Amino acid sequence: MKMQQRLPVFSASCAAPAGMDGHIKLAFRITVSIFLLGVGANLHAFQAAPAPAAPVPDQKPAAEAGQAPDPVRMGAAPGGDKAVGAAPVDRKSYTIGAEDVLSIVVWGNREISGNYTVRPDGMISVPLIKEIQASGKTPGQLEETIAQALRDRKMVIDPNVTVSVGAVHSRKYYIQGEVNRSGAYDLAVPTTVLEGLVNAGGFRDFAKRSKIRILRGSKELKFNYDQVIHAKHLEQNVLLEPGDQIIVP
Repeated sequence: MKMQQRLPVFSASCAAPAGMDGHIKLAFRITVSIFLLGVGANLHAFQAAPAPAAPVPDQKPAAEAGQAPDPVRMGAAPGGDKAVGAAPVDRKSYTIGAEDVLSIVVWGNREISGNYTVRPDGMISVPLIKEIQASGKTPGQLEETIAQALRDRKMVIDPNVTVSVGAVHSRKYYIQGEVNRSGAYDLAVPTTVLEGLVNAGGFRDFAKRSKIRILRGSKELKFNYDQVIHAKHLEQNVLLEPGDQIIVP
């Protein structure tokens, strides 16, 4: 319930003080009238002023407000580049190959520590040590090779070396044909044919999904997508191997 402020009401015909002549009385009445007009205008403006707007609460994202998130938006990459960490490989069994990116850390030696890309000939160039064969070795074996080279050159008495695979580029499979994103894909982790097709962004409109082929050297494997997604003949969904070619007619 609004409270209205009551102001005293004055009349323009207020009696002038006694003893004033006619001209002074007229001037007095004019002054009082102007004053009352100003008071009335201010009162009207005060009553017409809108009430202050209620504060608007901060809006939350759709996911916080209980709405279903948009998977397409969630899949979009945020602005800016992401820091590249170690690739998800098994240090004990993974074999380093050409084009792999290695992170080498020698504790207490910044000159040697850094990122190295394995050349096509399988070698890496390490300061103070020069050329080291990296291809064909596991990260653990390469650690021992670098540590032994440092001991032989008497650079470090008891070297502590760590080698991790930052990016896998030596193991690839290939997809071509009626898919949305054909090309070469890194085989960093165990990947099935079905997972490989998902990575390619799905099929185009006229893809023959029941007649997919996998070329593996001199062998040809069959893959019927429609059967596999209905849990039939799952033996077709084999693990991909480096160099596999998936053909979608």
